[in-house]
Amino acid sequence: MFRKENPMKINPYLNFPGNTEEAFNFYRSIFGGDFTSINRIKEMPESEKLAPEDQEKIMHIALPIGEGNKLMATDALESMGQTLTEGNNISLILDVDTEEEADDLYGKLAVGGTVEMPMEKMFWGSYYGLVVDKFGIRWMINCPMK
Repeated sequence: MFRKENPMKINPYLNFPGNTEEAFNFYRSIFGGDFTSINRIKEMPESEKLAPEDQEKIMHIALPIGEGNKLMATDALESMGQTLTEGNNISLILDVDTEEEADDLYGKLAVGGTVEMPMEKMFWGSYYGLVVDKFGIRWMINCPMK
């Protein structure tokens, strides 16, 4: 599926064990620019159940690098049941235009793989899912809701 008018974008998505903000300030000092988004855990539904220090951690951050590319990340916190191991600290995120395209890509990548999050509408305004393909590569499919 080759799209000329609105090419699909693919960007790296990193997971850190609680030091995302420090890492991204470091990356910003190298690459320059400003964060296009920075959201904290406290913005998530039911975040009040977490310790105050975890609420200030990063849910999502994005830093443009070059033309049309973004480096993005989150804090993967043990208090939220997340454990980082080699291999799950980086994902590839596909930004697509339609829910149909998101479902198609997700379904194809899931064949022989593992569903971590089914495609669903999320509180931040995207149709989103996470799947690990049969080769162990983590894919995040994101479609902004219009």
